[in-house]
Amino acid sequence: MITTEQQEKLRGWFAGRVPDDLFEALVEVTADREEITVIGRILEPRLAEDVSAAEREAAVQGRVQEFRERTRETRMEVAQEAQHKFRRKVSWGVECGGERVLFTHVAAPVMTRLRQPERQVLDTLVAAGVARSRSDALAWCVRLVQRHTDDWLAELRDSLEHVQRVRAQGPDAEPEEPAADGE
Repeated sequence: MITTEQQEKLRGWFAGRVPDDLFEALVEVTADREEITVIGRILEPRLAEDVSAAEREAAVQGRVQEFRERTRETRMEVAQEAQHKFRRKVSWGVECGGERVLFTHVAAPVMTRLRQPERQVLDTLVAAGVARSRSDALAWCVRLVQRHTDDWLAELRDSLEHVQRVRAQGPDAEPEEPAADGE
């Protein structure tokens, strides 16, 4: 798990390293053990107010694709530096016109053992056409839990950070050096 301080340092590094003209704003930098995801806001296409939803959607998709192609080399250069520094893959995405689009991102396999009742849940989702496979069904369940428990997960992450701070103060922690006189 990444601590708040580590998250802030990571976001700060990207805020300082990403060229000012790449994004309108750096929206989000998130990380886990495998990947860092960087999301930036880009300008919406200029359209008349009375355009159809289909035209607006196509214009946003076109803007995102244009941005992706135009900035590929710059993003790859930043990603290579970050991957060397942080030892994680870097993925990119944008927000444009209220839409969020991820370009490439890591799909890490996660192994688990499930008993029959849990497997039956997954099999029901597959049979109902909600998912193509047990793996897709499990990912669907995780997204559903994530959507409905953001507050609970945020509180849990805060608690884990507190535990890490307390552990760092334990007997195995490096002793703090005393301040020099006059400081």
